[in-house]
Amino acid sequence: MSFRFVTRKVLAALATLAFVICFNFFLFRVVEGDPVANLFRGKNLTIEQRQELRREFGLDGSKGEQFVRYLEQTVRLNLGRSYSTNRPVRSDIWERAWPTIALVGVSSLLSAVFGVLIGIVAAWRRRSKVDYGWTGFTMATYSMPDFWLGMLLLVTFAVTLGWFPVGGITDTSSEATGIAKLFDQAHHMFLPALTLTLAYLGEYALVMRSSLLDTMREDYLTLARAKGLRDVAVRNHHAVPNALLPVVTLVAINFGFVLSGAIAVEAIYSWPGLGLLSYQALRGPDLPMLQGLFLVFSAAVIFFNLVAELLYGYLDPRVRTQ
Repeated sequence: MSFRFVTRKVLAALATLAFVICFNFFLFRVVEGDPVANLFRGKNLTIEQRQELRREFGLDGSKGEQFVRYLEQTVRLNLGRSYSTNRPVRSDIWERAWPTIALVGVSSLLSAVFGVLIGIVAAWRRRSKVDYGWTGFTMATYSMPDFWLGMLLLVTFAVTLGWFPVGGITDTSSEATGIAKLFDQAHHMFLPALTLTLAYLGEYALVMRSSLLDTMREDYLTLARAKGLRDVAVRNHHAVPNALLPVVTLVAINFGFVLSGAIAVEAIYSWPGLGLLSYQALRGPDLPMLQGLFLVFSAAVIFFNLVAELLYGYLDPRVRTQ
């Protein structure tokens, strides 16, 4: 991979991040209006109290002065203090990041693995009942809104059947430690992870199916069969490895989107991650927290898109010449 190719992609990612940082300021400071008036609506505050609150929240001065101060703080990774908890936003985000990373990591792995397997089976047995059945199922779950699918699973398996807890990451009355605590957390994670897995399963299955069907038309597979190789060997050793290229990059792209798209699922299952934190900040509204979360989610999407582009360029030399 050439240095010029990598440099071009990195600079493009940095330019996008710079735009997001600027847009982040104007989105919440200009569009949202006066945060102090929104936060303390209905409360009789004097003019002096309002001015003191604006100064404390960093809302004093002109928009230009606020923007310069915001850029300086962002460069130092100072995302301000939360209106709700009065703690540094960076600390709150850091604490809530690990439950989200665990949930998104598990669901992304499961949806990618099972999606690829379903795509392989559907493509190899195209136009059969197996193909129509699996493709129809994955497309149905993929088309469902995350929150609706989550509520459906919650009502069925947690409320009606009582097989799983209705929310949280651990049982509040449990004093388990070690392996027992890990199993308790896995038990709580099952339904939210299943929701995200089903929501993104169809994307991997459809991409893998389409890619494998295109690969199966290549001449080298006909040559492999002519040499006497069995269909299973042709599929596993020749067709599937070449068809996996789009799926590999899709995994990297989707991780950033799933990370920011888990808000509804975490809110439904009360999973104490970044998604639930976003929901709580929206109810505030907690301006610094919303700004920090928007920046983190956007940076994650930009970073994983960069990883996908570099990975695609490494795996497919034709991309580097574009």
